[in-house]
Amino acid sequence: MPNVSIVIPVYNEQDSLSDLLRQIDSAMSPTGLAFELILIDDGSSDATAEKMKQLASQYPWLICLYLIRNYGQSTALQAGFDVASGEYVVTLDGDLQNDPADIPELIYTLQQQSQIDCVSGWRKMRQDAAFSRKLPSRLANALISWVTGVKLHDYGCALKAYRASVIQNLRLYGEMHRFIPALAAEVGARILEVPVNHRPRVSGQSKYGLDRTLRVLVDLLWVRFTLRFLQRPIHAFGSIAAVILLIGLAILGWLTVEKLIFSQDIGGRPLLLLGVLLTLVGVQLIAVGLMGELLVRIYHEPQGRRQYLLREPPDSAP
Repeated sequence: MPNVSIVIPVYNEQDSLSDLLRQIDSAMSPTGLAFELILIDDGSSDATAEKMKQLASQYPWLICLYLIRNYGQSTALQAGFDVASGEYVVTLDGDLQNDPADIPELIYTLQQQSQIDCVSGWRKMRQDAAFSRKLPSRLANALISWVTGVKLHDYGCALKAYRASVIQNLRLYGEMHRFIPALAAEVGARILEVPVNHRPRVSGQSKYGLDRTLRVLVDLLWVRFTLRFLQRPIHAFGSIAAVILLIGLAILGWLTVEKLIFSQDIGGRPLLLLGVLLTLVGVQLIAVGLMGELLVRIYHEPQGRRQYLLREPPDSAP
């Protein structure tokens, strides 16, 4: 059984694969740790799959997975996590901008600090040439840290190391791979951020664009919801519903007073439509919150799933 599982999703990276595997071999072999490398071809349109098959005959520790189409980085990572069998799981990008030589140090940190469950890389000296890449990244990191409450300098760094027990409690969808530290913290993981090397891109093209940024922002809303309200959705919808419903009822109450006491004609007033609309929306949001509560119970109770996770007791003091 391997001590370390290295999971790398690749998409159109045929030119970098040979160097990537050579550098991983050079970094891991001297450590004496048994390791496996899981490469996931995320539906590449070039010769990446053929190159992976060729390399698999050269490296016995290489496991290749081929997705039938391009699902995205989160799904590709999840495919790798599903077959990883190591005590520690390491992720990094396949474009050689992450330095495989940093992997042993991340593993050593987990081995030496039993209270840490995730070591997240920080590209302190980024080598991206375009300032247009750096500024949005800094803003995104600040926003994600603020929304999730997990303060990291570099959420976008793919180079991370986890204890396998942390990964086993996660499921990734959409663009959720960027938020793995926040999701891990939600299941009790303790996170340490360490500076890692970052190198200029030497082959291939960046897969990031404006459309991906927008998807990340949408996923951030979902992360915020799951972190705060997954176990109590009625609190999310009920609070908003209460405000809207009170405003709607107040409007209708005021119009009722005008009609009954002051004999005012209220039938054609836009305020009446607004009051009815707000009241209906408030009732619907309460219904959505109640349905969410039922779904939470349906998810947990029939399969005997717990709403909590237990951790090992702390080490005894010397």
